[in-house]
Amino acid sequence: MSALNELSQLKLRDGSTRSRLSHRQKSEERAGYAFMTPWILGLIVITAGPMLASLYLSFTDYSFLESPSWVGLDNYVRLLEDNRFHQALRVTFEYVIISVPLQLIIALLVAMALDSGLRGMGLYRSAFYLPSLIGGSVAIAILWRQVFGANGLVNQVLDWFGIEGMSWIAHPDTALGTLIILNVWTFGAPMIIFLAGLRQVPTMYYEAAAVDGASRLRRVWHITIPILTPIIFFNLILQLIGAFQAFTQAFIISGGDGSPSDSTLFYTLYLYMQGFGNFDMGYATAMAWVLVVIIGGFTALNFVASKYWVFYDD
Repeated sequence: MSALNELSQLKLRDGSTRSRLSHRQKSEERAGYAFMTPWILGLIVITAGPMLASLYLSFTDYSFLESPSWVGLDNYVRLLEDNRFHQALRVTFEYVIISVPLQLIIALLVAMALDSGLRGMGLYRSAFYLPSLIGGSVAIAILWRQVFGANGLVNQVLDWFGIEGMSWIAHPDTALGTLIILNVWTFGAPMIIFLAGLRQVPTMYYEAAAVDGASRLRRVWHITIPILTPIIFFNLILQLIGAFQAFTQAFIISGGDGSPSDSTLFYTLYLYMQGFGNFDMGYATAMAWVLVVIIGGFTALNFVASKYWVFYDD
């Protein structure tokens, strides 16, 4: 009988212990959800809600002055027939395809130079990172107009060599190039990430390669680059998304209309012109969703291609 009593008491104690643990777990879960509530509300109210509203508006004829009226796929059909939309796509793709690889190459080269043990590296690192902080500002865009204008710094330097310059931002053949240079100049953010990655490369690989007689270039190509491929991929995705969304530079330098001859008509600039210039918000939101699809497609394509060139430790 005493054994049965002890067994029953153990079961009671075990049951009460489980009950307390279950009550404690539920209390912790409630506390966790309470802490997550501001983020969940922000996701619904600030992100998900406006996105769903914009998706609906993309199928409507809507301005700020009138209520939206359903037009179905008309806005998307207009995109196919809009020549300026096609020009905006061409300009944006050219900007992304040229500026992003150049920016990453320069960022990697500068990071490798800084990682070689330069004295005062903290100063150099800060100086190279500074353009990334201010590169997208209105002040820098205005400064860029002065640098590449008819009487700008570039022409003054060319004048020393007897070369007659021109207004680089006012010529259709060179205006986009000045914006590409501006984006490449803001290589500081990917450079810092590359520099952190270079610090993680084991020195024993370089030592073994040096013993085998590998040159510095071969060590970089066969050791540094493969180990950094995950970081290169990370920087590529970030800079690709950022380049597709470039707006401030084109708006200031082109005067807000894609001048000259729509050579700087970025996708986001044309979207802004339609939405806030022509008050055609339905058409503008349709453009915005097309941009979402384009960025998502390029990102997905890079993730698929990464299986063939990105190498991880495992």
